[in-house]
Amino acid sequence: MVKYDPKTWFGLLLSSYNKHIMQQLFPNMLLIGMYTFLVTYFVLDFLGVHFKSITAFHSLLGIILGLFLVFRTNSAYDRWWEGRKLWGALVNNSRNFALKIKAIVPAEDFASKNFFRHMIPNYVFSMKEHLRDEYIPEEIDFSESLVQADLEKNDHKPNFIAGKMFKKLNEMFKSGRITGEQLFILDKEMKSFTDIIGGCERIKNTPIPYSYSVYIKKFIFAYIITLPLGFVHDYEYWTIPLVMLLFYFLVGIELIAEEIEDPFGRDQNDLPTDDLSKKIKGNIHEILGDDEPENESSRKIPEMAAD
Repeated sequence: MVKYDPKTWFGLLLSSYNKHIMQQLFPNMLLIGMYTFLVTYFVLDFLGVHFKSITAFHSLLGIILGLFLVFRTNSAYDRWWEGRKLWGALVNNSRNFALKIKAIVPAEDFASKNFFRHMIPNYVFSMKEHLRDEYIPEEIDFSESLVQADLEKNDHKPNFIAGKMFKKLNEMFKSGRITGEQLFILDKEMKSFTDIIGGCERIKNTPIPYSYSVYIKKFIFAYIITLPLGFVHDYEYWTIPLVMLLFYFLVGIELIAEEIEDPFGRDQNDLPTDDLSKKIKGNIHEILGDDEPENESSRKIPEMAAD
């Protein structure tokens, strides 16, 4: 995700992201420029005729196209923002679950706390890469409770790790380390993990309807292709840069919408899931860090102060 200061207007005009869009569109802009030059030359110099201006027609089409692009951008941004809300819920849920584990699990049960200290971040990192159809074993903390070979046998790795945590909670209940009421409290937090990844998968696996996506691309193409005929009467050879500029803005908006409609990848405008995963891991390790027993010297300090 691109981090920026929205108050630096001139800095944003020269940002690297603008260069990124320009690099993607530049070859097609050259083709459109060459096409516009040929049309302009053919009409003005070869035929030597002047078509009646049809800019009013393109203005009407522009209004319709603008409505399509607004809907396209809004729908893509809604998907991006919903993904961000789901990852915000994941951050909060991970903290709540860790805080409840710390408060509920007996202080002497360091093994259980250490289990969740590693498993919660493991779930988050596996979820992050699952949404990218990837797997990075270096990000997972393997142990006796989570064997790498067992994890790699499963296509849905977050589900496998969640199953491990459910099983651990059930074992703690059966052994009497937590009560039924406490299990119910922790179960609600565990359930929300599955709800969150389900919401993210819904965004990832349900793209914009094919017919709509194809139609808007055809609309943009037809609009751009006919623009030289609409402008050549009024602007002559100035039609070439004008059409190239309009192509840049119209297709650029479509490219941005395509980039943010799947917000879990590695594009510049995608969600900062790598940073959020590291943040969650740091929070969980801080909350469920090993409690150091009070040493003898620390107990004597209050007595010395009292004297």
